[in-house]
Amino acid sequence: MFSTGRGINGVNNRIFTVFVWGVSACIVLFICALLYLILQKGLPSLTWDFITGLPSEMEEGGGIGPALFNSFYMLFISLLIAVPLGMAAGIYLAEFAPNNKLIGFVRICVEGLASVPSIIFGLFGIALFVEMFQIGLTIIGGAISLAFLNLPVMTRVTEEAIRAVPKEMKQASFALGATHLQTIRRVLVPTAISGIVTGICLVAGRAFGESAVIILTAGVTTSGEMWDFNLLSPGETLAVHLWYVQSEAIVPDAVSISDKSAAVLVFIILLFNIVFRIPLWIKDRKNR
Repeated sequence: MFSTGRGINGVNNRIFTVFVWGVSACIVLFICALLYLILQKGLPSLTWDFITGLPSEMEEGGGIGPALFNSFYMLFISLLIAVPLGMAAGIYLAEFAPNNKLIGFVRICVEGLASVPSIIFGLFGIALFVEMFQIGLTIIGGAISLAFLNLPVMTRVTEEAIRAVPKEMKQASFALGATHLQTIRRVLVPTAISGIVTGICLVAGRAFGESAVIILTAGVTTSGEMWDFNLLSPGETLAVHLWYVQSEAIVPDAVSISDKSAAVLVFIILLFNIVFRIPLWIKDRKNR
């Protein structure tokens, strides 16, 4: 009877393993097919003039230069705000916050904000920057709204990454005479850096591809200049430009522009993940 039970369990294990591998392979194939479909339509026809050119409202041959620049500009500003604040909040919740009902309620609020639709943050941005401060649809309004959007995600990812560090490493640091701050700087954060970088990749990709927040806080137009660093200029991004061309533009080559814009958008987001992970790969190879 014992051997029969082991035989049944072995068959069940093999069936479950095949099922998991099959589902995983289907998901990977679907993602690869989706990426191929997007990239093969746009990448072959990409030109440098399209990437750096000015958009056109009526004639063929418009580019995405200002929208692409605004995407990187707002991404940089939003990460400059969200990453330090999110890491600081996550470290506080993981290391310093007392275990009481108030902190538990704060964690619930942070988790809730992380799942709130982005359009809610866009409406908040309108109320804050357009109505209260009356600065209109601007780059700075869109960037700060993006930072608000990504702050809860960065906080939760940092907290979980810090909590995942083995307690023995923390106790060993204290035993060697390190202070709490030194332990955080030299032990906890370096050990949890892989999870933190993953969180940065997530928020960077989300910010770069976000459209609802930008439409409501930065607008659907640009200043018409390629390198406009004025924070009070309108801030159409590449994702917003893609939506606008696909849905409302009247240019004859709208389909071609949208295909190439989508390819650039996907390619840059993939590049983000590779670039952010290169230091981690180098660190893992050195540790081996």
